[in-house]
Amino acid sequence: MTSKQLPINSGFAAATTADQVLAGRNLSGITAIVTGGHSGIGLETTRALAQAGARVIVAARDVDAARERTRGISHVEVERLDLADQGSLYDFSQRILRARRHIDIMINSAGIMATPETRVGPGWEAQFAINHLGHYALVNRLWPALRGGARVIALSSAGHHQSDIRWDDTQFIQGYNKWQAYGQSKTACALFAVHLDRLGQHSGVRAFSLHPGKIFTPLQRHLTADEMIAAGWLDANGNPVDPTFKTAQQGAATQVWAATSPRLEGMGGLYCENCDIATLDEGLAPSFTGVRPYAINPEQASRLWALSARLTGIDAFATRRRD
Repeated sequence: MTSKQLPINSGFAAATTADQVLAGRNLSGITAIVTGGHSGIGLETTRALAQAGARVIVAARDVDAARERTRGISHVEVERLDLADQGSLYDFSQRILRARRHIDIMINSAGIMATPETRVGPGWEAQFAINHLGHYALVNRLWPALRGGARVIALSSAGHHQSDIRWDDTQFIQGYNKWQAYGQSKTACALFAVHLDRLGQHSGVRAFSLHPGKIFTPLQRHLTADEMIAAGWLDANGNPVDPTFKTAQQGAATQVWAATSPRLEGMGGLYCENCDIATLDEGLAPSFTGVRPYAINPEQASRLWALSARLTGIDAFATRRRD
């Protein structure tokens, strides 16, 4: 496999903020959906896009909290969406499609990390279900509003270095490990972008995945202080000590860049970090920098798409081919 994972010297870096990415840009006339756009880096993504003139639809499970947190930001509306509930996904997509609005930017920012073993829907492991399957189903249901020109951004993570897709046990029936489950879900997000880009580019839809960086947000809600101290993130008094952590504004920058940068025209299916295309990590041991080959493998991406279609019963491209 010849990799196109080569940085393009974007002019931005790890400390770049979302506002700096959009400095001088006018996004008037652009409509974006941001899942989880009321919390953590999702909120900063919403704020930056809206301040640049885009109309942002925040998709949130708790609409009251989302409305409160986005209060005062112009051009923002909130719609209910529970990524763990296929019925909610259907209802949300139908509301968007009935409005007959084209979606120019789709940012799959919502997610969970290192949760206790939890089952949703028909018994799916929750991290795989919410981080990947929910967004897979959402994009497929919204396909009529995306085709004709859109960028779809899948929030992956350096956590994908922890696990390839566990093809023999994707739902962790044989024993649960919260970090492997998280890693698998984030590998799935990257592979989703690879195959969506392959299927969608003839309709003007391009897709990217990314690592936003390490940021203290509600994503860590399932971790204990002892775990974060052991990881070197906090000192014994609970104070942050890892200098590689970003602010939420910096953490939002890469997804905003991937969603809007003119430098990415004609490109897609790539994994980004620090507001640039990431390098390929082919080392024997994962470095947690760059992207592992298995997370951008087109054959693996096609296999995951087929699995996701079987699990959710949705494949917009299969329907189009039948038509």
